[in-house]
Amino acid sequence: MRVKEAKLAGRVALVAGGGRGIGRAIALALAEAGADVIPTGRTLSQLQQTARKIEQRGRRSMLKTCDVSRLEQIQALVAEVHAQFRRIDVLINAAAISPIWRRIEDVTEEEWDAILDVNLKGAFLLSREVGRLMIEQGGGSIIHIASIAGLRGSSHIGPYSVSKAGLIGLVRVLAYEWAKYGIRVNAIAPGWVWTELSRPVLEHPEISKSLLADIPLKRFARPEEIAPLAVYLASEESAFVTGQIYAIDGGQTL
Repeated sequence: MRVKEAKLAGRVALVAGGGRGIGRAIALALAEAGADVIPTGRTLSQLQQTARKIEQRGRRSMLKTCDVSRLEQIQALVAEVHAQFRRIDVLINAAAISPIWRRIEDVTEEEWDAILDVNLKGAFLLSREVGRLMIEQGGGSIIHIASIAGLRGSSHIGPYSVSKAGLIGLVRVLAYEWAKYGIRVNAIAPGWVWTELSRPVLEHPEISKSLLADIPLKRFARPEEIAPLAVYLASEESAFVTGQIYAIDGGQTL
């Protein structure tokens, strides 16, 4: 499916983690499909770049930083978006802390908490606050960016893997409970994708060789290859799709 085939004109999309990587690619694809898009994250300079590109595509945007592990910041974000745009039709949650590369017995409590606070608790808080607004307005589409690390055990990235497995469980619970409100909740579970966060791992000669050996297509994905599925799930073309986890991994989970 080409992005331009999706019809998102008149929709308002909030993209957590929209300042870089997969989140930025999705934010720009949503704008291409006609949506007004608000990227949010912790780094203002990155958000400014994304917002500028959204506006260059003829769509509205705004700047608002947010740490999704902080409830008060999420509430302030949702209130400001609602005040300016009057609704949120699409929520993309691509906010995440990248994995730390060590075995589980060497992970500290502080490292565990930091990853779970953003990747899982943050997803819950963001979904809850935006979900309440979607219930009032009569529906919406929520799309979480999970990972194939949440679909199977993954060595050396234990806290990240657990956080993404929990996120997949959250998606299924929300989809079941909120279907009656017209809210659809789905997840995309990428494999290894070229982003700023993954670059140190993917550029490591030995690690990248080992990872590629496990991928039938023998390459890593680009963020732009994740975005079209997000546009589909945000649109009415997927009106009967909810509670699903879509792996985009070059066949790695086969």
